[in-house]
Amino acid sequence: MMMPSTSTIISGDESPVASVSGESSLSSDMTQTVHFSSGNPRIGETRGVMHLFSDDSVSSSSSSNLPIGRNPLVCVLGVPNHMTYADFCQFCGSFIHHILEMRTVRNDNIENRYSILIRFDSQESTDTFFHHFRGKQFNSLEEDLCRLLFTLDVQFTGYSGSIDHTQPSAAGPIEQPTCPVCLERLDQDTGGILTTMCNHSFHCSCISNWPDSSCPVCRYCQQQPENSVCYVCQTTENLWMCVICGVVGCGRYKEGHARRHWEETEHCYSLELETQRVWDYAGDNYVHRLIQSKTDGKLVELNSHGSLSKDGCGSCEYSDSGMTDALLNSKVDMIISEYNELLQAQLENQKQYFEKLLQNVKEETEQKVSEAASKAISQRLQKLQTRFDRCVKEKQFLEDVNENLVKNKDVWSTKITEMEEREKKGVRAKDEKIQGLEEQLGKLMAQMDGESEVSQTKEVQDATVLPVSTTNTSSSGSGNGIHANKQKSNRRKG
Repeated sequence: MMMPSTSTIISGDESPVASVSGESSLSSDMTQTVHFSSGNPRIGETRGVMHLFSDDSVSSSSSSNLPIGRNPLVCVLGVPNHMTYADFCQFCGSFIHHILEMRTVRNDNIENRYSILIRFDSQESTDTFFHHFRGKQFNSLEEDLCRLLFTLDVQFTGYSGSIDHTQPSAAGPIEQPTCPVCLERLDQDTGGILTTMCNHSFHCSCISNWPDSSCPVCRYCQQQPENSVCYVCQTTENLWMCVICGVVGCGRYKEGHARRHWEETEHCYSLELETQRVWDYAGDNYVHRLIQSKTDGKLVELNSHGSLSKDGCGSCEYSDSGMTDALLNSKVDMIISEYNELLQAQLENQKQYFEKLLQNVKEETEQKVSEAASKAISQRLQKLQTRFDRCVKEKQFLEDVNENLVKNKDVWSTKITEMEEREKKGVRAKDEKIQGLEEQLGKLMAQMDGESEVSQTKEVQDATVLPVSTTNTSSSGSGNGIHANKQKSNRRKG
């Protein structure tokens, strides 16, 4: 059966030796056995076995090929731990109205996943749900697929934990439980019932509005945190957690890193993770007032009017109720006063500690700012000095160039003056030379003209007048005369 406190899934005995209905008529190749457990391990744990039809028994998606002898009970295997109860109810969609009961269980040797047993109101709804969700992704962002198997039978094989939380016997009337959220009766006729991994039952419509993965009653979380380790040596034994900052360190019987943390930070309160007891390093004793009961997991006062036995059960030590109340009130007042003083002292110590930290941070910040400013100023001065030196060098270079240019100007001015004077003298000499040559040429021309006239006169006197033909041009006549004159002059020279 699935949830004995509300209803039975399959009729049969709940004892560990209960037989599986119809299992003898089925082949062992068509069924598989899955061990499961449920419940809060700190309080009590229920163990059992599920007999499921294997995947080979379903050859196709048609209803005619579904396993024979199936019940309106299916099991969803391998649901990711981060998927909350509300997420799974939303995943079921419209089929949530056909679900009578759901139970969340843990599979043995499988971490970060859980399974859900679902019982429907009819076989038709079960088959439709099986066809619709088999092999479907839980969401579009992950590759995890919904693995659905028909369930033949469920057997509870045992319970470990407190006697108060064992399964109720079938003898005698059993009062129907109520939903812790809406306080209505957990009746399957009015709505589906979901049982969490810690064995607390709710209406599906109520748990659908709970966004957390923890139980609304006991806060047991189906997604268990990772094992704590020492922040220095990474050991997992004898661990203590600072109740102020949450640092986890090993105890004095290991490397003593928790005590070293107290010496460095002055956080004097540390919680032992195994026993949930609080140790005061400053007072060197335990200072916790509440511990967790092994019976129901609730917090109870330590060393109160009811002493706590080894098994977690309280026993009264006083017979007079008036005296007991008076002692209890006086002890409560004393505890409150002591707690207030202790809290005030601790807060004052923490105030001084954090003020010291703030002062150190402020000084370090001011020092860093001063160093950064000095460094920036020195770098700026160095850059400016470099630029200044470069400018001085450029100025010196320009002054040298200017001085050289001035010197060159004077030299070239003198050279230009000398060249102008030489040019003027040359022009003057050339003019004088040209004038002398012109005079010589004039004299020469005059002399040549005189000689020419004399020679022409003599030729005229010696020459015979000859008739000149009209066809001869003046030019030819003059040419002949000149030729004759030349011959005469040649004879003279000869």
